[in-house]
Amino acid sequence: MKFGICNEMFKGWGFEKIVNYVAQLGYEGIEIAPFTLAESVEDISALERKNILSLAEKNNLEIIGLHWLLASPKGLSLSSPDKKIREKTTGYLKDLINFCADLGGKLMVFGSPKQRNILPSSTYKETYNYVRDGFLEIVPLAKEREITIALEPLTKKETNFINTAEEAMKMIKEINHPHFRLHLDVKAMSDEEKSIPEIIELSKDYLSHFHANDPNLLGPGFGKVAYEPIRKVLEKIGYNGYLSVEVFDFSPGPEVIAKKSIEYLKRIFQ
Repeated sequence: MKFGICNEMFKGWGFEKIVNYVAQLGYEGIEIAPFTLAESVEDISALERKNILSLAEKNNLEIIGLHWLLASPKGLSLSSPDKKIREKTTGYLKDLINFCADLGGKLMVFGSPKQRNILPSSTYKETYNYVRDGFLEIVPLAKEREITIALEPLTKKETNFINTAEEAMKMIKEINHPHFRLHLDVKAMSDEEKSIPEIIELSKDYLSHFHANDPNLLGPGFGKVAYEPIRKVLEKIGYNGYLSVEVFDFSPGPEVIAKKSIEYLKRIFQ
């Protein structure tokens, strides 16, 4: 297993400073939230994309891929009853696939809680069909650009649609495409009735990416979740992807979060 980190906690830092710092700490990959680079990836030129990739490569750092996919631009929704909005959203997701591939990334985590919510005017079935059909629209390009779309279950506080790994796997099985897989997040799994090790083991055939954090919104080792059982079950299922640190409370500062998180992960996993 490899250690990665998400870039949005480094608010106000330039990308060169970020990759220099996390590489020095021992991270092997960086995961990018597109909104931290531009309102829309359409505004990021081919030259800028090459420069981002070059800065990562100079630090022997892999660009894992993207997350927080639809945080910007405004007005996107894969679950909107408005067909034009859904078409605009799938169009932007295709832009993100190309952007991710241009950076050398291989993965896009689809969380985007507000952009997948069941709206008051829609039923669960309608929303399910809208979202499923949106993913079916983009997976051919994902295959062409060698990008995996990883669907992320999220807590009930964040969204009212796909709150468990089991619900996510239902859609993954229906879409039945090698480039449409599952993403798991410790914070989100902590909201489920099943234990985290049980969820991971049940997801073994679909898991492609993993976010390391805690329900307290900080990094691994900052809260009550013990990672020893997580390590054991990940080893048991043969997971060899990234453990990518994603936090939501930036108050300790990026240096503290990044340093303590990787120290904890190395202690548990190495």
